[in-house]
Amino acid sequence: MRIYYIGVWRNEKGKDTMQLCADEFLKDFNYFSKKAVREILEWSAGVVAQRTSPGSRNSAPADEKEKEDETPRKPDKDVMWVHAYGRSEGVCGIAISDGEYDARICHSLINKFLDDFITKYPRTSYVNLPKTPNPTNPLPLPGLEDYIVKYQDPGQADPITKIQQELNDTKIVLHKTIEGVLERGEKVDNLVAKSEGLSASSKMFYTQAKKQNSCCIVM
Repeated sequence: MRIYYIGVWRNEKGKDTMQLCADEFLKDFNYFSKKAVREILEWSAGVVAQRTSPGSRNSAPADEKEKEDETPRKPDKDVMWVHAYGRSEGVCGIAISDGEYDARICHSLINKFLDDFITKYPRTSYVNLPKTPNPTNPLPLPGLEDYIVKYQDPGQADPITKIQQELNDTKIVLHKTIEGVLERGEKVDNLVAKSEGLSASSKMFYTQAKKQNSCCIVM
C-alpha cells in the first residue's frame, strides 16, 4: 500500500487553481521516470482540485475503465486513486494513493494537513497569490514530508473508529472512474493533450504507460 502524493491547492472561486504546498513519495519509481511521474501527479491533483467544490469529498480510481455492474471495485494496487476534500477557506486537500489504501484513512490524513495549513496560513496569504509558471511550494508546510512517510503504513493512522467519527457527518463520493469528477464532456486524454503544465516528455510517458496499463498512470 502506498500514498504517492499529498498537497494543498488553492481553489478559490474566480482565482486560478494553484499548488500551495505538496510532497511526493516516489521511491518505487526509477530515477529516469520520477520527473514525469511527479509532473503527472501534480497535474492530476490540480485537475481534481479545480473540480472539487467546498465541503465536498471525492475519491475516484484514476483509470477510465467503466464497470459493467454496480458491484464495488476490488482493491487494486495497480490503479491509483485520487482523494480530494474542498474546504470553505478556498483550499482543497489532495491525496493520491494506490487502490489498496483505505480511502477513509486518506481523508483523515487530508483533514490533518489541511488543518495544519489553515492554522499556519490565513486566507490572505494565498487568496491573491500570483500564479507562477512552475509553482512548487510557495507556502511550504513543515511536517508534510513526515506525514507522507508516516502514512505509508496505514497502521500509523488513527484508529478506524476515530476516523469514522471524524467523517460521520460527511459523505465521500466514490466515483466509478476519474471522469466522474470531471465536467460533462471532458475527457482525460484531451486534458492531457491540451495541458500547458505537462512537458512533452511527460505527455509521452503518460501515453506509453497507459498503453501498458502501468500502475504509475494517475489518470
